Amino acid sequence: MDEGTLQFDGVSYADGHVSDPQLMGWMQGTPPAPELRVQFDGDRFLDFPQIRWSLAHMRELVPTVGVWRGSAAASTLREPKPADEEAIDALKFTDMNGRKRRWDEALFDTYTDGIVVLHRGRRIFERYFGALRPHGTHSCFSITKSYAATLACMLVQEHELDEAQTVPHYLPEMEGTAWRDATLREVLDMQVGVAYSEAYADPKADIWAYSRAGGMRPRPPGHDGPGNFYDYLLTLRKEGGHGEAFAYKTVNTEVLCWIMKKVTGQPLAEMLSERIWAPLGCEQDGYLTVDAIGVPMGGGGLSANLRDLARFGELMRREGDWQGRPVLQPQVVADIRRGSDPDRFAKAGYHLLPGYSYRNMWWVTHNELGAFEARGIHGQRLYVAPDADMVIARFASHPVAASAANDPITLPAFLALGCMLRDR
Repeated sequence: MDEGTLQFDGVSYADGHVSDPQLMGWMQGTPPAPELRVQFDGDRFLDFPQIRWSLAHMRELVPTVGVWRGSAAASTLREPKPADEEAIDALKFTDMNGRKRRWDEALFDTYTDGIVVLHRGRRIFERYFGALRPHGTHSCFSITKSYAATLACMLVQEHELDEAQTVPHYLPEMEGTAWRDATLREVLDMQVGVAYSEAYADPKADIWAYSRAGGMRPRPPGHDGPGNFYDYLLTLRKEGGHGEAFAYKTVNTEVLCWIMKKVTGQPLAEMLSERIWAPLGCEQDGYLTVDAIGVPMGGGGLSANLRDLARFGELMRREGDWQGRPVLQPQVVADIRRGSDPDRFAKAGYHLLPGYSYRNMWWVTHNELGAFEARGIHGQRLYVAPDADMVIARFASHPVAASAANDPITLPAFLALGCMLRDR
């Protein structure tokens, strides 16, 4: 392997140092040279290495709606101490492949754009790389699902939603689809049998048709497929049984968000603002990508500030309490933390995640730290470890979408840090 490169599945990529978007010059110049432009047209903006610029600039590429932070002052997150940061930088751990690593260099090997660590609510580590700035926002991808499902669980606690009801109870138009006999609980736990593929490396996978319908990828000339999320969902049919096995499929979150909008009449961005963003005293507005009829991409369209993502993790760690004020019901967090059936999860074949389960669109580790995670492609992560009083929020722009490319480093690193902090 050449110096300055890393390999994944036999493909070489410029490493985290060499691929820094500032060094590569993406979108620099007045105007940028043609070869340095990152644009929606042409469908290259999520290719590597352009993605290292794009994920911190999504609002410049696709239509969005804002998630208002409210008018109050931002809540306080105390500054990290140099001694804490130095100790974490020097932390040594062994990755899943048996390689000895240091925390600081591992950040580059996971293509980290920004990372914040909270311990007992105080920032003890914070770093930014490449195109991301402390005041900026970054794509969360599927961490969006965990925000959306947390809102849904709040509605369940308030008896606005009934998890035992089938989807057509709320959306009669779904009667002829894969969800005709799926319950809301099966949707929340991704245990729906639907003919839909989420293999990111396969250009013919259904995930790309879904993305084109929602405006997240350009449509080729002559495209005659669905032009929005709702129309796309109506095309999907059942494959296999419901409630039998975990099957991670983003379209379930779009169904969930459609149900929430139908029941409450409140748009997702407004609900996020009212119930989470403003009560947490977030520093920056978030934003959600929207399709041609203004429907937000609930399965992966959120961009947020890194510290605000950490605030959400701290809210979950503290079981719904935020600096002495209840923001969400503690029963919501308790239900997420207990997880689901690990045997059903195991059927999905995530060999790097033994013992995990999935509940309410959160990944539950069942590990010694009691950790649960929100995860997104290309390395997005919100890791909540109650038994270590720790929260880790990380944004990244890994060249490989699937988490299996970064998990061999990420999971041992986070566990090692949690064990260090637990023993303080």
